[in-house]
Amino acid sequence: MKIVLIVIGALIAVVAVCVLIGAMLPRDHAATRRAVYRAPRVAVYRVVRDFAAAPQWRTGVKGIELLPAESGHERYRETSSQGVVTYRVMEDRPAERLVVEIADVDLPWGGRWTYVFTPEGTGTALRITEDGFVKNPLFRFLARYVFGHTTTMEQYLRDLGRKFGEDVQPQP
Repeated sequence: MKIVLIVIGALIAVVAVCVLIGAMLPRDHAATRRAVYRAPRVAVYRVVRDFAAAPQWRTGVKGIELLPAESGHERYRETSSQGVVTYRVMEDRPAERLVVEIADVDLPWGGRWTYVFTPEGTGTALRITEDGFVKNPLFRFLARYVFGHTTTMEQYLRDLGRKFGEDVQPQP
């Protein structure tokens, strides 16, 4: 019984330290990743912009539901291995720039993703910038030190490469 109490006490102490460290981290963060594709800008943009087709090529995305526009902003709901999240399109300049943000205010995290499409040689460079926040200090600790702020972007860029039959390596 004494060993069980020691183990439980140690686990509580570890969680408390993680929460304390998370509370000292900034709530907001910014991260950027980029990859280059052989495909032209218009082709890369079309795949990224076709939200409904994302489950066909994105790892972990189980479904997309297109929603009615709200205040002039297109919206969609994504069901993935991370749960259900509603997004809204804040800016859309075809084959140049796309800005999407989380519309759900009750989530413990949120943010906006800016996709910038630029010519690179005969192909396209896609840069994704995440301007995000994590409300909960424990999640903030995990996002920073366990999951990483760039993991999802890197997976997205690799998945997009596979969609075009390429093996891309995301870069900072």
